[in-house]
Amino acid sequence: MSRLLEKPNIAMSITATGSQLSSTVASASATGNRGTEDVEDEDGTSMTSSSASALTTTTIPAKVNQHSSSIKTTEMRKHIDEVLISLIAGAAAGALAKTTIAPLDRTKINFQIRKDVPFSFRASLQYLEQTYTKEGVLALWRGNSATMARIVPYAAIQFTAHEQWRRILQVDTNGTDTKVRRFVAGSLAGITSQSLTYPLDLARARMAVTDRYTGYRTLRQVFAKIWVEEGPRTLYRGYWATVLGVIPYAGTSFFTYETLKREYHEMVGNNKPNTLVSLAFGAAAGAAGQTASYPLDIVRRRMQTMRVNTAANERCPTILETLTKIYREEGIKNGFYKGLSMNWIKGPIAVGISFSAYDLIKAWLRELSHLKRGRVQE
Repeated sequence: MSRLLEKPNIAMSITATGSQLSSTVASASATGNRGTEDVEDEDGTSMTSSSASALTTTTIPAKVNQHSSSIKTTEMRKHIDEVLISLIAGAAAGALAKTTIAPLDRTKINFQIRKDVPFSFRASLQYLEQTYTKEGVLALWRGNSATMARIVPYAAIQFTAHEQWRRILQVDTNGTDTKVRRFVAGSLAGITSQSLTYPLDLARARMAVTDRYTGYRTLRQVFAKIWVEEGPRTLYRGYWATVLGVIPYAGTSFFTYETLKREYHEMVGNNKPNTLVSLAFGAAAGAAGQTASYPLDIVRRRMQTMRVNTAANERCPTILETLTKIYREEGIKNGFYKGLSMNWIKGPIAVGISFSAYDLIKAWLRELSHLKRGRVQE
């Protein structure tokens, strides 16, 4: 009896299993049928479910790549904005600083290239007075157009190059104190800007030591006469003396200013000093930079103005010959450092205005950039 009773159980088990198998096959068949059915997307476009599945699997990486590309584009746009801000702020700061001290700059250049007239404050005031009497007040800014034509690109390139060299050399990153790199970044910024704008510096020196009646009337005339009468190579006369001078000048200036700002931050806890403090730091940087590079500044001015300097009877074609000549005929104090006291007045003023104006204008432009970016995102 027990065996007879077990048979229906086996039959029932087989029947149940077959029923489950049938339902499984039926569901698979239904699924297969549905897999071939058309599915409409959100736009009403007909597609099969297999196509929809493939589209879903390919959409996810596409979105990831699109997001990554968007991040890269945003970062690139921010970097370009920073470069443009540095260019504009540097140009404006340089123009403001040089225009302020233009009369003092012209006076200094005239004493630098003349060995027959000793420098003194009384003599410099007399020169300013004579220039005003003979040619008018605007003559005190003679050559300033050439200065602006040079200083606007020069300052723009210098400040922007300094920012980029700091980034490349990783100056003071992650709280480190890299003094040598700080100096090198400033020197490289000076070399970069001076190399790209040197002919304009020579033209400014020529216009500063001549009057409008016997010299050059316009900046264009300076280049035309030099090209025809002296040759195109003259446009870079004194270049190496300038580069040798700009290494200690720009390096010391940027190093001093950045170091003072760093020390101020460590003492006070504020990494953005006010305008007066920035002016003071810039003045100290200007005085240090001018003192470090002044002898080579004398050399380059002598070499730049050879043809127009009537007091110079002999030509000094090289840096070494010019240095030797100045040392033998005028000595160290009255030769290499002639007019330095004037530079201690105008240099700190110019560099102080330049550095503080650059920081102020750059911060203002950054705020405008953030506001504009915020409005676009809204």
